[in-house]
Amino acid sequence: MQQTQIPNQQSQQNQAIMQQPPAIISTKDQLYLTDMLSWNLIAMKKAHFFAQQCQDQDIIQALENAGSMHQRHYEKILTHLNATQNQQQSIPVQ
Repeated sequence: MQQTQIPNQQSQQNQAIMQQPPAIISTKDQLYLTDMLSWNLIAMKKAHFFAQQCQDQDIIQALENAGSMHQRHYEKILTHLNATQNQQQSIPVQ
């Protein structure tokens, strides 16, 4: 059984490493990016909501920090998507 796995592993290792991402986003990738945006937005909103419900300043600060982290991630994903979109628009169609 192990002998059949070794050629598979070797063929995976022989594949070229992609130096740059492809110029297009597949439907599957787009759906995953949408999910990532949703997860970060929901986590940001929940952290903010629970911070408002707390009275302990340490917990409030920790929740606000977590919410800020998710907001930064959300904005970073949007920045990457906008950069990709701008690059796709600047590619001349032949």
